Amino acid sequence: MPMTSKKKRDLLRKVGLFAEMTERSLTAIASKAVDIDFDAGQYVVRQGQVGTGFYLITGGRAKVVRGGQVLHRLGPGDFFGELSVLDQLPRMAHVITEEPTTCLALASWDFSKLLEENPKITISLLREVARRLREATDSHRH
Repeated sequence: MPMTSKKKRDLLRKVGLFAEMTERSLTAIASKAVDIDFDAGQYVVRQGQVGTGFYLITGGRAKVVRGGQVLHRLGPGDFFGELSVLDQLPRMAHVITEEPTTCLALASWDFSKLLEENPKITISLLREVARRLREATDSHRH
């Protein structure tokens, strides 16, 4: 059964990326976001494909895999797909569910508009991308 707009808003509000948004903005995002259920072992995104969406995990678990190596595990509140949406280049890794998982998905054009209209979200996203880049860089130094 699809999530209600209120349920989507409540889930978005709990994620740091969207925490400072107004109720009106959360409602706008919730109206565009689609909830998608994935079975265990299902690919959410595939490495090498150009991304058309941004995903936020609302339930379940998934793993980020590149070259057969698990790079990271994701759970509720974690998001992915932002880089491919931003630069329109192929995805850098697979994301595969480890158990039944639900995501809120935003199409790339809706996500881009959201960033243009909400500088606080854009800054928050940039901070998260920078954090991930530093983490990846630091892990290769050791």
